Amino acid sequence: MQGVLTGFAVIAVVIGVGYVLGLRGHLGPQGREVLTKLAFHVASPALLFTTLATADLSVVFSARLLVTALSTVAVAGAFVAVGVVRGWGVGRTTIGALCSGYVNSGNLGIPIAVYVLGDASLVAPVLLFQLVLVTPVAVTILDLSGGGRQGPLWRRLLTPLRNPIALGSLAGVAVAASGLQVPDAVMDPVTLIGNMSVPAVLLAFGIGLCGSTMPLRGVERRPVLLAVALKAVGQPAVAWALASGVFGLRGPQLLDVVVTSALPAAQNLYTYASTYGVGERLARDAILVSTVVSVPVLVGVAAVLG
Repeated sequence: MQGVLTGFAVIAVVIGVGYVLGLRGHLGPQGREVLTKLAFHVASPALLFTTLATADLSVVFSARLLVTALSTVAVAGAFVAVGVVRGWGVGRTTIGALCSGYVNSGNLGIPIAVYVLGDASLVAPVLLFQLVLVTPVAVTILDLSGGGRQGPLWRRLLTPLRNPIALGSLAGVAVAASGLQVPDAVMDPVTLIGNMSVPAVLLAFGIGLCGSTMPLRGVERRPVLLAVALKAVGQPAVAWALASGVFGLRGPQLLDVVVTSALPAAQNLYTYASTYGVGERLARDAILVSTVVSVPVLVGVAAVLG
């Protein structure tokens, strides 16, 4: 329980600082936009590269990853199905699907893995799955559904190779797979830049809360409620059913996959929504509400399965 509360406290403090910055206007009217662009185009690609370049890719073949992948596909697919029926649009539906299944495995998942599960590496399968596969696919869809639709077919097919998030992820995987040792003279400054990613995302999120209406109101109410229900309840329930009923996981292994699946939607999803100018309100509200709702869910999971 201490790990859950500690992780949420850290996030709340940094978001609160961002809110105060926005309230007092210290960063000017373009502060949120600058932080968002900094995170998307520079800091996040650097963080993804340094994280994946030193990762153990053998976790890709673990049962935990299969549970994570299948539960993510299940809840994201459910949101997409509703989005198609309701006519919410490709970009908006993509953001909602991410909010339904893309967990906060970094700045919240790592401290919870340490304090609740006892090992930070246990969050690696979900982290790698999201960075290597989900993120490049999602940003490619967002590219093609927006400005990426312009231009010849060959240029559209190369969209993943022009996206900084995808490039950072793919470069990191390439280094890890090759076994190359990146010189400290290269890795150290990239690591330093990458360390700006999480604070920049959280501060931008906090600034974005200034002057905003209360969540769960307006036209985004139904998509937000759906995304939060799938994220906070649907994904951990699917993960539990798969892990215990299909893969036969028990004890600590079962606790691991259910806890990581019960994490709230990641803050960097708001960065993607802001960058592409689609589903910003949906992302903001879904992240905020799922973060609040996930606290009792995580405490309950830790109490029952721990």
